[in-house]
Amino acid sequence: MIDRDRFPVDEWRLVETEFSVDDTGVTETLFAVGNGYLGLRGNSIEGRFAHEQGTFINGFHETFPIRHAEQAYGFAEVGQTIINAPDAKVMRVYVDDEPLSLDVADVREYERVLDLRQGILRRTLLWVTPSGKEVRIEDERFVSFDEKHLVVMRLTVTVLNSDAPVTVACQLLNRQDGEGIYGGSPMASKSAGFDPRKTEKLTDRVLQPREYWQDGDRSALSYEATESGMTIAVVADHEVDTENTYESRHLVEPDIAKNVFRVDARAGVPTTITKFVSYHTSRGVPAGELVDRCRRTVDRARSIGVGTLVERQIEWFAAFWERSDVRIGGQADLQQATRWCLFQLAQAAARADGQGVPAKGVTGSGYSGHYFWDTEVYVLPFLAYTTPQWARNALRMRYLMLPAARKRAHQLNEAGALFPWRTINGEEASAYYAAGTAQYHINADVSFALAKYVRATGDEEFLAREGVDIAVDTARLWSTLGFWRSSDGDGDGEDSFHIHGVTGPDEYTTVVNDNLFTNVMARFNLRFAARTVRDLFDNDPEAYGRMADRMNLDPSEPDRWEKAAEAMHIPFSPALGIHPQDAVFLEREIWDLENTPPDQRPLLLHFHPLVIYRYQVLKQADVVLALFLQGNHFTDAEKLADFEYYDPLTTGDSTLSAVVQSILAAEVGYQDLALEYFRQAAFVDLGDLHHNAADGVHVASAGGVWTALVSGFGGMRDHFGRLTFDPRLPADWPELAYVLHWHGTRLNVTLTATALTLHAGDEGGPVDFAVRGVDYTVAPGESVRVALHGQGPLIPGRPSIRQLEGSVREDGTLLSASVPIVTATIPLVSSDDEPVSVGLDA
Repeated sequence: MIDRDRFPVDEWRLVETEFSVDDTGVTETLFAVGNGYLGLRGNSIEGRFAHEQGTFINGFHETFPIRHAEQAYGFAEVGQTIINAPDAKVMRVYVDDEPLSLDVADVREYERVLDLRQGILRRTLLWVTPSGKEVRIEDERFVSFDEKHLVVMRLTVTVLNSDAPVTVACQLLNRQDGEGIYGGSPMASKSAGFDPRKTEKLTDRVLQPREYWQDGDRSALSYEATESGMTIAVVADHEVDTENTYESRHLVEPDIAKNVFRVDARAGVPTTITKFVSYHTSRGVPAGELVDRCRRTVDRARSIGVGTLVERQIEWFAAFWERSDVRIGGQADLQQATRWCLFQLAQAAARADGQGVPAKGVTGSGYSGHYFWDTEVYVLPFLAYTTPQWARNALRMRYLMLPAARKRAHQLNEAGALFPWRTINGEEASAYYAAGTAQYHINADVSFALAKYVRATGDEEFLAREGVDIAVDTARLWSTLGFWRSSDGDGDGEDSFHIHGVTGPDEYTTVVNDNLFTNVMARFNLRFAARTVRDLFDNDPEAYGRMADRMNLDPSEPDRWEKAAEAMHIPFSPALGIHPQDAVFLEREIWDLENTPPDQRPLLLHFHPLVIYRYQVLKQADVVLALFLQGNHFTDAEKLADFEYYDPLTTGDSTLSAVVQSILAAEVGYQDLALEYFRQAAFVDLGDLHHNAADGVHVASAGGVWTALVSGFGGMRDHFGRLTFDPRLPADWPELAYVLHWHGTRLNVTLTATALTLHAGDEGGPVDFAVRGVDYTVAPGESVRVALHGQGPLIPGRPSIRQLEGSVREDGTLLSASVPIVTATIPLVSSDDEPVSVGLDA
């Protein structure tokens, strides 16, 4: 999955030993650095050859009108896309006025290292100039986690074998709008072809210049976004450390600032330039004030000094890994991939500080910098169990979006609130409603994440003060979106509650009735809201009164929610013994994925949606995801039957799929398949398995890697707020160890083939848990060891589409599998004739 000669295995570092122009976009993503607020792609300091010169700030966006081919009431009207912030990475090197450009330079030695324990990117190379001068270049950069708005870059140039004139041109560039060599296509992909996963291209000027100036070696640029009105400022200052003589020159214009250092370099005498850069953004503060904030950040950074800033960065990551690391015994390659994924979660969420967690974090422009359900289902479990404050921050983002979500629900004729499918500013930005707005399950996903956070932390204060509003308004939507149906015409039969016209997680099947995932999660949402309101009434009457007033709560609402939940229709096919994905899913014929040519994958790039929608074929796990998230409502036999039915139908065209398939495969007994899916998830970006890693890290998949380890192989569940374990350790793994935080107590879990050991930290209280149905309690500072007999059921191989063919539906018809025909002839098929073909021009 990855070239190990070029990227050798190192459990704590991502190392590149050779530069290549062939996969520049991918390596720009792999070596990106960020802190959740601010991110810098792994572009070289030369600022020349690149797939996308990118600097991104979480939430900093432009808006634009969505132009629908055919407009209809309630369609999303205003699009949002992340803006490429001014680029401060450029520190161009010239020796004898010859520029260093890696695509053509004679580079004798090269190593680039992303240190996962320090959060620092370093590069060292030996460049031999056309005149034979040997130049050692060392550069490093990091985005501070301690100082949210700060980037530090350092460059050292040493001419080893001769005296030579050296020039270093440090720049700030508005690449979003700039012209010439420092501009380029704003946010545009260099690859051809249609791909809905990429960001929108803005052609008009986005950043309007405001204050800009030069003061000694310090530069400032600031802007206001044309349509969104957001403001941004960047200030860069420089320190030069050398025994060589040098002089500096400066230039500042609205879209570029230059600090050029000319050095009379003596052989063997290094020149080091340190660049302190600060970014600040706002939704309404004037750009001039942001410049002042940047100035203060840079002043503080220079006062602290680079050495101390590096020490604080290392200390921050030491604490992060202590509470977050997952150790995989004897699997160095998977260990490296896992730690890279966990590192990406820190880079995406740590300093988001009330913003959401974008699908690509701050590593690229893919998906336009939008927030999806990815955060709640795939990322938040990691946050809740390792750094709960980050989870709380992410949930507060949803709380702050409630006014816009209420407005959206009203627009769609529903009560309560409807969270947007994709957004930055809280408004729906999905132009394709069938695979966007129709995914009402986003409401249940948010409430599920809220419940998981409260279960893991016991943070009842947040639930009572803000979280309850989310629970109430999401439940209200289901109560009006769904409807009651009686089993007989007289209305005397058993009533059931149905939800129609929705899309589940599988975006290859849209706008259906009674999607199983949606119904199961809505049932949870309704029950959670009813229980939350009642608990608040019983335990904190004052908080209940305040909530009831601000939410205009009818005391009978919780009873109605619970009644709907109890009557929720959960589709089931007695004939096939499985849960249909929706009311008519089983009526479709099966897409034969086993015989689909590789050059027709992913399906969304090669087939019209209407072609895909006619088949039983999945973009990603749908029913299987429900089996995991709400596993306490399904039997072992049901999970096995559902997994064996849906796994052969799942394309994995979404990176959200492999982790869930891994978890369920492990649980039901397909242990080898579980490990195969896990490897796919762990290397989805490192191996560029979906051929779009150049657009940014797949953050949700990275979060899913943690869940696959802890809940899949580690067997952890928290259903009903009860901590349980049923491990599934792979046969060739001697050990798996991970950390959980449960109600303030740190738990170190170590799993081997024969035992599970749980050690509780000194802080916190005793923790009750169960292992395979047996209850235990661990006291602070103590350990409990539980002997294990085996690692669950073992089923060889993998389910096949061939096993599904010939199965009988409820109506007596047989399931069959085929691939849509792509041909110059039209196949004509009747019930009793062989297929014949007619030319298209006949």
